Amino acid sequence: MTDTDVLDGLVTQLGPFGVRASQLFGGPALKDVEGKAFACLHEGELACRLGQGTRAHTDALAMGDAHLFDPSGSGRPMRDWVSLPAAHSARWAEFASAAMSVPH
Repeated sequence: MTDTDVLDGLVTQLGPFGVRASQLFGGPALKDVEGKAFACLHEGELACRLGQGTRAHTDALAMGDAHLFDPSGSGRPMRDWVSLPAAHSARWAEFASAAMSVPH
């Protein structure tokens, strides 16, 4: 499955909420009705803006191989974003949905 297929599937599931496909950090992303990115595909993982301290953020990091999203690879991760490996792709829609609901 390609990144485009994955993104198309998430857009189909979340489209009724005004979600649309876009670009972020040079890769496919999801934006809400206000045009704010809340999830993106990066290096085979789905990164979601879950909001530090939220239950979804805590649950995502508890999966073990999930980690804070560091798109530059410079050791300065984005605290509100969690990167979910492909091994957890069955839960990507769940976390993308949670990210869509987090206030900006």
